[in-house]
Amino acid sequence: MKKTGDEYFDSEEFRNTLESYEESVRSGHPLFLDADDLADIADYYHFTGIDQQADEVIEYALSLYPNATLPNVFKAREALAIGDYDSAVEYIEQIENQDDPEYHYMQAELLIAKDQVEKADEYLREYFATVPPEEYQDFVYDIANIYFDYGLSDKAYEWLMRTKGDGSNDFKELMARILFGLGKYKDSERIFNELLDRDPYSKRYWNGLANAQFMNEDFSGSVTSSEYAIAIDPNDADSLLNKANALYRLGNFEEAIRYYDRFGELVQPDEFSLLHKGSSLVNLNRHDEAFSTLLQALKISPADSPFLPQIYQELAFCCSTLGRLDEALDYIERTRDLDCDHIDMLVLKGHILLEHNHIHEAEEVFKNAMIRSEEDPLVILRILVSLYDNKYVKAAYEMFKKFFALIVNEDFNQGYSYMALCCWDLNFTEEFLMYLRLAVERNPREARQVLGHLFPEEMAAKDYYQYMYNKLKK
Repeated sequence: MKKTGDEYFDSEEFRNTLESYEESVRSGHPLFLDADDLADIADYYHFTGIDQQADEVIEYALSLYPNATLPNVFKAREALAIGDYDSAVEYIEQIENQDDPEYHYMQAELLIAKDQVEKADEYLREYFATVPPEEYQDFVYDIANIYFDYGLSDKAYEWLMRTKGDGSNDFKELMARILFGLGKYKDSERIFNELLDRDPYSKRYWNGLANAQFMNEDFSGSVTSSEYAIAIDPNDADSLLNKANALYRLGNFEEAIRYYDRFGELVQPDEFSLLHKGSSLVNLNRHDEAFSTLLQALKISPADSPFLPQIYQELAFCCSTLGRLDEALDYIERTRDLDCDHIDMLVLKGHILLEHNHIHEAEEVFKNAMIRSEEDPLVILRILVSLYDNKYVKAAYEMFKKFFALIVNEDFNQGYSYMALCCWDLNFTEEFLMYLRLAVERNPREARQVLGHLFPEEMAAKDYYQYMYNKLKK
């Protein structure tokens, strides 16, 4: 039995119960376990991704205890996960003890699953009024967990604020995860660090910290935290994926691929990991490998996958680079009915047409994108970057001058690095220095991404201007 990172599942008490159950299955000798023990075993199997065994345990539990609370709760939640509300209602109504808080939680979950969140909240507030004061904290904690599980971090936070908490690890961890869900990544990171001060051997806390650091764009920190989690459990899929994602964002594509592969060896790879592995291969100019990896991602993607537009986009890039223009345009066309940024896809189409010297067709597509976006500066900027990437440097330079003079205001902080790059390529030294200074002052992150190859790797973007001024003015 592998360590899960869950305190109860890793406890000696549960391990003994699980081993006794599994031995009874192997031997065929019946073992008496109550409904709650069987439900815990099913939860463990579900938690560790062994869903078939989870279902077998629950069916066995229901055959013995058809009206028990937790086995029916398990089945009701399974039904809600696939939108089978009628079956969920049947399981909920099979619960004999309708005074059990779990019965009321399931009634609320049914409403939440149906997008009747305020109705669920009203139901829970009414039930809350009947809860004895000594049970308030547990109740609030349970409700916050339910809302968090459904991705409703604002509601989870609202409920959690009804109690001061008990300072326990469970309470602090839930707060850290809710704050993460609210986009308060620094606060989430701070709490995970506090938890790690208490328990430095929790891979779950290290992974939580790695995720918060990733969202704070501290990718090096995220790699380090992931490595601590991997040291605790070398076969933890979440840790491996976290490290792969952070390596990807650092541009360390070779290492990222290695960790995406390790992740895929442990669990069935999903379209997210395959997409980013494919994108890593694209960045390494290994386009044939990238294409086959992206096709694999496409094959396993559900029809409603949010990653489909990105998969089609990367496939289009691959095909274009491999000289297969019609195939590239076909992949862009497949995004027409998807929920994505269709103007962005138009810009991509224009970029690919330009890459294959279909200048007039590209011009028409770019015009269409500008019209549809009502001349959004960000859309125009992407078009100008496409011109530069396709080696139309002088044309990009001329259009950038008009862009900064006529279209953007003083608050717009993007594009200056690309204009500096145009000036660098054209040997316009004075203008290069002017736009370099604007770039590092207004958007040092963009400056590092676009211009970093011109400077020592360890140099901070804020030092770019003085370094280059000294170099060019000697």
